[in-house]
Amino acid sequence: MAKAEIDTSPQHCCVCLDTIQDEKTLKCLHSFCSQCIESVFRVKPACPICNTYHGVYTGTQPEGTMTVTRNWQCLPGYEHCGCMIIHYSFPAGTQGPEHPNPGARYNGTSRTAYLPACEEGEKVVNLLRKAFDRRLVFTIGQSATTGLNNVITWNDIHHKTNMKGGPQCFGYPDPEYLSRVQEELRIKGVTEDDE
Repeated sequence: MAKAEIDTSPQHCCVCLDTIQDEKTLKCLHSFCSQCIESVFRVKPACPICNTYHGVYTGTQPEGTMTVTRNWQCLPGYEHCGCMIIHYSFPAGTQGPEHPNPGARYNGTSRTAYLPACEEGEKVVNLLRKAFDRRLVFTIGQSATTGLNNVITWNDIHHKTNMKGGPQCFGYPDPEYLSRVQEELRIKGVTEDDE
């Protein structure tokens, strides 16, 4: 019977694909060249292997406001509670250095979204507030619906913009929505556990 052998061969960095130099091991236990992981973190502070965040990720959302009001109306699938209405508002402005066309103008816009006023809905609205404060909910780019450039667009965190109509109309009922949006937020480093 063969004995188990310990692998003493040098590890390779998945960023530069070379032998690890000046090893840095992250809290997720993945190791990289110190210089390689520092360059990755300048773009996004997440492990390139498992996407675990190490620090806070900030996006490129323009200046705006997020307000939440409560309403007695029920959303389909959540007849036991009222709803929360999220209103996002952005004034017109000029793109900054973090945007695709610095110095170019963009128009103001507003968006409205809905969440059930249940325990899980409250959790999601708090996560959305955290994401908004980190400039992750919107960005400036090309609109997927109109094709126009230099406009404020959603940034891969889906919202329910209708109270009814189901998923095909961006509304309720959609029993998996609250779980899906929490996963989208987690991918951007927004969880209950982070700072």
